Amino acid sequence: MCRLIAITSETPLSPMVAIGALDAMNEGHDGSGVGLFLSDLGGHFGELNGEPILSGIFTNAGMKRLDGFMMEVGFLTKYKLSIKVPKTPPPGVPKRDMYLIRAYEYPETWEGLSEREIHERLMNIRLQLRHMGEEKQDMIVFSFWPDVIMIKEIGEPLAVAEHLQLERPELQARVMIAQGRQNTNYAINLYACHPFFIQGVATTTNGENTAFVPIREFLMSRGFPGYIGYQSDSEVFTHILHFMLNRLGLPIEAYKHVITPLSGEDLENHPNGRFLKHLKHVCRRLIIDGPNCVMGCLPDKTLFLVQDRKKLRPGVVGGQPGFYAIASEMCGLDVAIPDRDKSKDFQPMYLDTAIIRPDRQEVTTCRQTDELPLPH
Repeated sequence: MCRLIAITSETPLSPMVAIGALDAMNEGHDGSGVGLFLSDLGGHFGELNGEPILSGIFTNAGMKRLDGFMMEVGFLTKYKLSIKVPKTPPPGVPKRDMYLIRAYEYPETWEGLSEREIHERLMNIRLQLRHMGEEKQDMIVFSFWPDVIMIKEIGEPLAVAEHLQLERPELQARVMIAQGRQNTNYAINLYACHPFFIQGVATTTNGENTAFVPIREFLMSRGFPGYIGYQSDSEVFTHILHFMLNRLGLPIEAYKHVITPLSGEDLENHPNGRFLKHLKHVCRRLIIDGPNCVMGCLPDKTLFLVQDRKKLRPGVVGGQPGFYAIASEMCGLDVAIPDRDKSKDFQPMYLDTAIIRPDRQEVTTCRQTDELPLPH
């Protein structure tokens, strides 16, 4: 199993808050890797006016190829954080030339483009850079998106965080998701490390998805270029959510109706029964087989937590107005928000979705038996 933490705060926090929570849950991961998603950024990156931020790991040769490519497509550097690390990394952490977080100005030729077209182009550039890096093994690109920073590395989470000096103020954020890996693959590939991200949507998962192959095939048949990769069976959770939000136009309350639909009498008696029967039929190849606990972030910075019907992977949410967290274990929540009212902690059951909206004022819940807030 892996261990997960998601945090949302009115005040920008250091990523070390999330890393500390992972460290408290260290018996649930084997130290084979850590992944970090940061958004609603503080510091210099938070002052950008929607410019895209590139996050990745580069060799010196890869940096030169990156610079040439970005100049060719018209992007100019606006602000950057180059993380140069000691020559000798901690045990288990690979030696790297450069961890790069760089914000760019949009090309002048992009002026007047619709938001959708800009989003498509940003994704395609990230995919181009990923392919370039895979060809020569000189760059690993995790994200290229406004108000998003992603860091991933092999090794024990706390050791990696200290090695990269993640306490630096440039990396403070109001929203963060972190995962401590337990390696279930024969070879560790950083593209298989959670959290996964696509066009403003991020998720991380604790569990295994034995329905991975049919889900992957369905997604790849949609003709959307971003539905690629799949070095991990958990990446499909991000893409299912993206497909539901962007292709189907459904709210987060519908997510469990896609991945774990109701059956029988529950569907017959549901106020949206007719619609949900149709949704179940259309999306039948997206039904998961767990056990899985999934937490994630929507483009508007909403956090959520769901579990499948087997509910064999723990998850708890708690906090106070302005500061909430979701964790795999209570001890992780205790480290992240020790002074909360623990009597208000909530552990979703298999029908529940726990939601923390961008105003961060409360945890709201919905059950699959409730009427859905469908768009008109």
